[in-house]
Amino acid sequence: MLRWLVGSSLKFRFIVVAAASALMFFGVQQLQHTSIDVFPEFAPPRVEIQTPAIGLSASEVESLVTIPLEQTLNGVPGLDVIRSKSLEQLSSIEMIFEPGTDLLTARQLVSERIASISSTLPTWASPPFIIQPLSATSRVLKIGLVPEDPEIDTMDLSMTAYWKIRARLLRVPGVANVPIWGERLDMLQVQVDPNHLRANGVTMENVMTTTADALESGLFQFSEGHIIGRGGWIEQGDSRMPIRRSSNRSSRWRISPRSRSSTIETRRCVSTMWRNWSVIISR
Repeated sequence: MLRWLVGSSLKFRFIVVAAASALMFFGVQQLQHTSIDVFPEFAPPRVEIQTPAIGLSASEVESLVTIPLEQTLNGVPGLDVIRSKSLEQLSSIEMIFEPGTDLLTARQLVSERIASISSTLPTWASPPFIIQPLSATSRVLKIGLVPEDPEIDTMDLSMTAYWKIRARLLRVPGVANVPIWGERLDMLQVQVDPNHLRANGVTMENVMTTTADALESGLFQFSEGHIIGRGGWIEQGDSRMPIRRSSNRSSRWRISPRSRSSTIETRRCVSTMWRNWSVIISR
């Protein structure tokens, strides 16, 4: 077989040279339109969904957030494999689609499924969001922050990482996402004294409801402060002027006087001032 092949090539050498030249010509033409990358994309389309849930353990994240999302995302057209990972205060779901699936179409289908279940998730869980498209090389750099000054706590490091380091890394061309793990957000907390609550006949439910109503929007859907609503409008002739409430949540100092002067009606119909048994701190 090899002898016949060599002999035929020598006998029809002009045809072989013409065919080789034609292949080289078409190869050079195609090379001009071929996308070149240092790391060619060889992995199938992939969509990752993350849902932060502050205050939940890994088992609670699994049962309350991850499993409902998996049940909703199952059956998306083109889905090949779905994987999930439930960590403390975070749910991560990875969806791998069949080769050839359009990534933008897959992300659109996933976002539609997420929109249909977001309202049924726990109120203290943030809305699920889709991570920006990543290449097959995924994350290329991991940075750890360790304070040299013992007075710098985890919250200070989190704020530095979020507002300074993350913002600058996102400005680097080609960077799609900079996630932060183990962060502690700076937030206002109302800390109460149980002895004062017991002495005044006030329950924790009263405290939580009044705290939610003191903000422009709260975590409790049954409270008045959960909805940022309009106050209607005033009609004057042919014009209509909308009425809206002003925000009181812009800073710690603007919220504190109003919150501390809020009253809670106890079972004895006694109005108790917050300043007697609570303190508002920034945590």
